[in-house]
Amino acid sequence: ADGYFYMYATESTRNVPIMKSKDLVEWTYCNTAFTNKTRPRFEPKAGIWAPDINYINGKYVLYYAMSVWGGEQTCGIGVATADSPQGPFTDHGKMFRSNEIGVQNSIDPSLLQYEGRNYLVWGSFRGIYVIQLTADGLSIMPGAKKKRIAGTAFEAVYIHKHGDYYYLFVSFDYCCKGLKSNYKVMVGRSKAVTGPYLDKDGKAMDKGGGSLVIQGNKDYAGVGHNAAYHLDGKDYFISHAYSLAEEGAPKLIIREMTWTPDGWPIVNF
Repeated sequence: ADGYFYMYATESTRNVPIMKSKDLVEWTYCNTAFTNKTRPRFEPKAGIWAPDINYINGKYVLYYAMSVWGGEQTCGIGVATADSPQGPFTDHGKMFRSNEIGVQNSIDPSLLQYEGRNYLVWGSFRGIYVIQLTADGLSIMPGAKKKRIAGTAFEAVYIHKHGDYYYLFVSFDYCCKGLKSNYKVMVGRSKAVTGPYLDKDGKAMDKGGGSLVIQGNKDYAGVGHNAAYHLDGKDYFISHAYSLAEEGAPKLIIREMTWTPDGWPIVNF
């Protein structure tokens, strides 16, 4: 609403840094989502990973994962809200842990709004799942049941609507090994948010399917954990990567995403 684009990052030494930009090229640091005093604590020694920002009923709603490497049963997903995209954010605590919802390695949340309802999608190499949330997006809808929509080879899910289909983007292979990373993005599609999601060959993503969208090249390694947005009549593909020219410096990659005549995404990279 203020004319800026905002980006929220997995924390390194700060409490979820927030950057803003007018043109998606030049970015300015403006705040952190949390402070040492207000940061989430449901996993005391954990980092805050993979924030996903949304606007729901007049609030900026931030989903996040809390995890330590290897903590696949105690990690989980929480939620915070703010009146401004720059914060300050008020933490509402965990929505669930892995061992509470029955999904090992419950990280990498993202929100999908579908037919007036809110859905959370999440997962990391233990299956990709979806579940309905309440109207304010702050908790699981009473009585809602989770559903697995993709297999155990994937993480970092993001669902994007285009035409008659919902496109399930997922990341595959190794994400966080610097220039040794071979992360890539795969896709399948469905006419319903709960699937089944099929790749170009008609193979279900819950049965090992997935068509390649983008992977590393001579300039970047580890291209993955993407999002997709529709802005001013165009679709954009956004992900992270490591720059070969800058000895593995992490980068934000933004490219226009076009579509084949039969409705599959193309990212020229």
